[in-house]
Amino acid sequence: MSQEPKRGHFAKEKGEIILREHEYDGIQEYDQKLPNWWLFTFYGAIVWFVVYWVLYYHTGMFKTDHQLVKDEIIAVHALKAAELEKTLATLNDSTLVHEWATKPEVVAAGEATYLANCSACHAADLSATMVAGTVTVPLPGLALNDKVWKFGGKPMDIFKLINDGSPPESTGHNGAKMQAWGQTLSPKQIAEVTAYLIAKLPEDFKDIAPN
Repeated sequence: MSQEPKRGHFAKEKGEIILREHEYDGIQEYDQKLPNWWLFTFYGAIVWFVVYWVLYYHTGMFKTDHQLVKDEIIAVHALKAAELEKTLATLNDSTLVHEWATKPEVVAAGEATYLANCSACHAADLSATMVAGTVTVPLPGLALNDKVWKFGGKPMDIFKLINDGSPPESTGHNGAKMQAWGQTLSPKQIAEVTAYLIAKLPEDFKDIAPN
């Protein structure tokens, strides 16, 4: 007959097998001494956690995830501001009309950006309406092809409106105000959209003289 294992609370020696005294609902448990490498790894992890916790939360040696994200956002805004300043340095009504809007690749890029971001409110045909069967449904934005520019009809007025969104004093169109697309699009993309509108509506900008 096989010898019954020793009973006790836990194994103390390597290779020792103990049948624990604890028993519940007829279930018994064996215990063996864990290998030293496993114990060193386990206790080392505990020590590292405590050290890292102290360093992370109480010494300021490491940045929190919140601070890292905040720093990234600040860096992105700084980059956008620098890019906007660089773009505006060479941008004016004349260059938008007589340079940007005359380049097919710029107009095509502006059209792609417009269709992806602006057409939901202003419609692909700039009419700010959508035809559903036999019914014409108005969209949230203003029509762009009616020769009415509520906040200024110069190219740079349009660029600024797209970049900054509806002015603070605006009540919006049917309560809807345009967002500041400068938070999403680059200055170059906004200039391309402006050039696309100029190319689509040349009569609205025919009075802009070249430099």
